[in-house]
Amino acid sequence: MRYHHLRFDIWLCLLFSVLLAMGAEKIASKFLVQKYEVHKEEHKVGMGEIGGKATEEVFRAQNIEDLLSHDTFTVISPGIEYRNKGAGYYKGMYLYALTLPSGEKVAARINNESVESDGDSIFSGNSTLPVGRIIKEDLSKDTYFIEQIEHKESLTRKDFYIDMVGKAEIASEESFIEGPIILIQLLTVLFTFPIFHTIGSKIGIFPYFFAPKNKKKSEWE
Repeated sequence: MRYHHLRFDIWLCLLFSVLLAMGAEKIASKFLVQKYEVHKEEHKVGMGEIGGKATEEVFRAQNIEDLLSHDTFTVISPGIEYRNKGAGYYKGMYLYALTLPSGEKVAARINNESVESDGDSIFSGNSTLPVGRIIKEDLSKDTYFIEQIEHKESLTRKDFYIDMVGKAEIASEESFIEGPIILIQLLTVLFTFPIFHTIGSKIGIFPYFFAPKNKKKSEWE
């Protein structure tokens, strides 16, 4: 088996670039953490708003007819049943197969942060789901999504879904912070490595990757 070793100058330039990337990470992390807190504040919704906790005044829907006849509503679901009947991704949104008190099943996008339980835990008692509204959409066009969400049971209606998120959608901390940081680190290394090596080559401590014309070969080459 043949082993290939990187030249000393490459290792050294990579080391400098990685150290610089670590510094960039620390600076970016502080900035992105602050931005994430702002992001969460901007996506907070009040009680009674779409995606927010349902007040006593919000209509409690029992069936599909109730959903279609009210602009906003909530649904009472036993425990966490609303999360256990199937789900799937539709246009980047995670929709649950929600069973209404009538037994009918519809797709619902739910802000889990606004679900309220009246039991000792989320597994007992009833869960009051966030305030929702109807979004007209032909879900049947996305066959892969239908296969996902109907893995256990079929939906009663596929011409709409319930939006119980609204503007309360909050990106995960991982996607908001860690993703950009990895990109910053990578770009820092890719940008600074050739700079370090070019500087080292010009002052004569590194060999050139591409020697300039009329440049005498050094003892490194």
